This record gives sequence, C-alpha cells and structure tokens, in this order.
Amino acid sequence: DSWLMFKLTGGEHVIDVTNASRTLMYDINKLQWSDDLLNKFDLCKQMLPKVLPSDGDFGKTKKGLFAKQIPIQAVLGDQQAALFGQGCVSTGMAKNTYGTGCFMLMNIGSEVQLSQHQLLSTVGWQRRSPNAQLIAGVSEHTSLSKLVKSGQRMLTPAKREVTYALEGSVFMAGAIVQWLRDNIGLFNKSQDIEDLAKEVDSSEQVVLVPAFTGLGAPYWRSDITASLSGMTRGSTKAHIARAALESIAFQTYDVLTAMQKDSPSPLTELRVDGGAANNDLLMQFQADMLGVPVLRPKDTEVTAKGAALLAGITSGLYDESAIDDSWDLDKCFEPTMSADEREQHLHKWHQAIGKTLQ
Repeated sequence: DSWLMFKLTGGEHVIDVTNASRTLMYDINKLQWSDDLLNKFDLCKQMLPKVLPSDGDFGKTKKGLFAKQIPIQAVLGDQQAALFGQGCVSTGMAKNTYGTGCFMLMNIGSEVQLSQHQLLSTVGWQRRSPNAQLIAGVSEHTSLSKLVKSGQRMLTPAKREVTYALEGSVFMAGAIVQWLRDNIGLFNKSQDIEDLAKEVDSSEQVVLVPAFTGLGAPYWRSDITASLSGMTRGSTKAHIARAALESIAFQTYDVLTAMQKDSPSPLTELRVDGGAANNDLLMQFQADMLGVPVLRPKDTEVTAKGAALLAGITSGLYDESAIDDSWDLDKCFEPTMSADEREQHLHKWHQAIGKTLQ
C-alpha cells in the first residue's frame, strides 16, 4: 500500500499498520518497526515508510489526478478489510473468504495472542476510539503546536485502539474448481460444479486432498502433493465434483478447529464472502461440518466495502452504526446433519489427510 500511497499522493511515504505487519519487519506487540528484525535483514529504518493507523491521515490525492483533491482516510490489508466489512468488530466474530484460496480471520480483541496451533497472529486494524470527541474545527490529525496556538482543546483524546486477529490460510479453494475445469475438463463453467455435484447425494468414499501446492494452515506442508482416493467402478464425475467442494469445507473445518483451541471465545456463527460463497451446496455442507450457522451477506464482495466503510466513518460520512446497518443477510445456512454423520465425514477426511502427510 505504501507504493499506492506514494503514487496517489505524489510523494507521501506512508503505510498502514495492517500492511506493515506483513513485511516481517514490524513488531505487532509494540506497534513499531522492529530494530532486531531490521538488524537481521540489514535494513535501515529511515528507508521504511511511516506507519499510520488504519484510519490515519494518509494525505490527499495529488492535484490533477481527479477533479479535486480527495483525502485518503482509510487503508487496510485485504483480509482485514473483509473482516471489517463483514462487521466482525466484536471479539470472537469470524469470517471466511472463499476465493482462489480460503482466508479465515477471527477477531481476538485488543490483546495480541500468539497462536499455539499453527495459525498466524496479525493486526486486524488500528483506529481511533469511537468515543473520541473533537471540538469543531479540530481534527485528530491537528498538531499539538497548532492546537496550543488556537487556544482550543480536545474534549476527549483520540485514543488509538488496536484490534488483533487470528488468521488461517487455505491454499486451494476456488482453484480446485479451476483445476477440474481447465485441467480435467469435468465441466465448462465454474458455476456448473454445483449442479454436477447435486447429481449424487454423497461423495461416497471419494476424497480429494487438494494439496496441489502443499497444504496451508494448520498443516503447513509444502512438500506433499494432492491425492484422490476412495474411488470404485461406480464413481462418477459427480462424486469427484462433490468431493472437491467437500474438500474446501473440510480444510475450513481444520482451520476453525485450530482457532477454537486458541481462542477463549466459542464461535456462534461464521460470516462468509468471496465467489465460492455463492455455492449453496458448499455453504450448507460447511455449516454441517462446523456445527454453527453460516451467514452469507447479500454483498459477498466485502473487501472494498470494508475499506470504504472505514473511510466513511473516519470522514464523518457515516457513524459507527453503519457497520451493522450496512450488513444485509442473504441466506443463513443452519446445520442439519446429525453429529454421527458429521463425524463419519470428518473421519474419512482425516484418514485421507493422514495418508497424504505420511
């Protein structure tokens, strides 16, 4: 984002805290560039952009770029923006983005927590307190010297509040569907997979472990390859299609299980977005595997929405209520599968995973 800010503003060298946290040079505990890490990488701190909160003052667009200069008032990493856009602003709330891969983030509150179960700990966002009150004509970015000269004062300091998250990344989700379409020729269009999978009531014993580029969280094994097992002469294209969709839900289950071990807050629902979230068969199976409702909003492209929403709140265009008000439910997928049947599915999956990991 620092390159984008530099180009948009015509020279501002700034970065937001969520993107800074992904550089391997930022201390997410102290919220500053890490001297130890910079020394290890032999880098000079003066080279690096200034780190700002997610709703910081990133400058204005340079003259001539648009009809008028526009202040840039929100910057977030893509998955953090999706978490915010999904309204997951309370501890314990989680979202899963179903794109080429899957990216699940859970809000864990204001205290950083290092995962003990192979997940990533990250900054969700840093923003001013919603309780901060500024008098007219004074912004949170007004310098102290200017404030003193004006003779005015802040009613309540604009304290910066940090929200942390746990993250689990799945390498292959929508990419599995692309592989079946382009490499195997199982169907012509990606959306055809749902109708094909519905031709059978079950994948039977067919299991796809989509380790085409290894496995992500919580396994982190780049040295293994994909496997398709459990086929008989009665197996059809429909069984393979259904097994492919199930593999996405199984991987998400593994990530969420790790998150639940790390987080003291039990998950009561999962909010979903991304292209594959529009697949009803997948979402229902996901709810059945997790045992909690899966909530799909009407707008499943929430990443851009999250950044826009934060910018709107920062600029005063919206108030805090917009976070909830802008989230509209499209469909709630309630778990319908019995516990015994769910365990049978998971046993089949983990057996296949175990063989792949050997």
